[in-house]
Amino acid sequence: MPELQYLIFIVIILALIFDFINGFHDTANAIATSVSTRALYPNHAIMLAATLNFVGAMVSTGVAKTIGGGIVSSASIIDEKTIIAALVGAITWNLFTWRIGLPSSSSHALIGGLIGAVLISAGMSGLNWLGIGKIFLGLIASPAIAFITGIIIMNIIFRLFDRFSPHFINDKFRRMQILSAAAIAFSNGSNDAQKSMGIITLALFSGGFIAEFEVPTYVKVLCATAMAIGTATGGWRIIKTVGGKIFKLEPPSGFAADLNSSCVVFGATLLNLPVSTTHVVSGSIMGVGTAKRVNAVRWGVAQQMVKAWGITIPITAVIGAATFGLIELIF
Repeated sequence: MPELQYLIFIVIILALIFDFINGFHDTANAIATSVSTRALYPNHAIMLAATLNFVGAMVSTGVAKTIGGGIVSSASIIDEKTIIAALVGAITWNLFTWRIGLPSSSSHALIGGLIGAVLISAGMSGLNWLGIGKIFLGLIASPAIAFITGIIIMNIIFRLFDRFSPHFINDKFRRMQILSAAAIAFSNGSNDAQKSMGIITLALFSGGFIAEFEVPTYVKVLCATAMAIGTATGGWRIIKTVGGKIFKLEPPSGFAADLNSSCVVFGATLLNLPVSTTHVVSGSIMGVGTAKRVNAVRWGVAQQMVKAWGITIPITAVIGAATFGLIELIF
């Protein structure tokens, strides 16, 4: 029992570290467009994102239950060592991609780490393949949906405001971007922070510390706080990539990208689906850029990002599996 309590403590600490890193890693998703168009000063944008990430994280627990119960076939076959290995895999990849300024998915990293650790610890039967399929469908479909709806929203804006001068349009949309930045920050918190909630709740449930798979209030507060603090530290390397290297954003396109992203992410939250805010925001930016002109999008940068998305789950699965093997030797 003392060893179990010790391992549970490690799980909670690692999950909060993951949430903290997720906060500054994904800060770019909420504020990159508003900062790049100078709608908000960077410090103001970060505090806005941190506050609304916290509020968003407290609104529901549906995504947490999907992460905690949708990947493994049964909580009873998962122990704390498996969850620790999964978190190490996700944290390692997140730190690496943040260091090189490459937007990647914290969701993919966590899911990949968990899949790899479970495969080594419990075998193929330990995974809920139907649940994984549902999660993968949401992760893959969400950026594609964001791309298409981004084109639609940007075209609507073009039609509605083509009679006005660029100065008038930029001035109005720069102000509106404050609202759209708040919306994407809230939706980001509503989806992303729940992933760590699900992991901690899974550990507590499998260890017998809670009687049913319901996210305790203190877990929600801890995860929301960790993500908000992480967001408040900023993520400038990724902000530069998302905010300027994919497509040169202007206030109307920045507003369209944020509004579109917030709708897609929060829609996924209502469906209890974990999605990657990084992918959704990037898909939105590509969509609004394509609406203006196909060659306005820097497709070389976009291609590098897509490649990173594709290798995230395999790499984190390998790290998670290797970490579990090492933990087994130590303990």
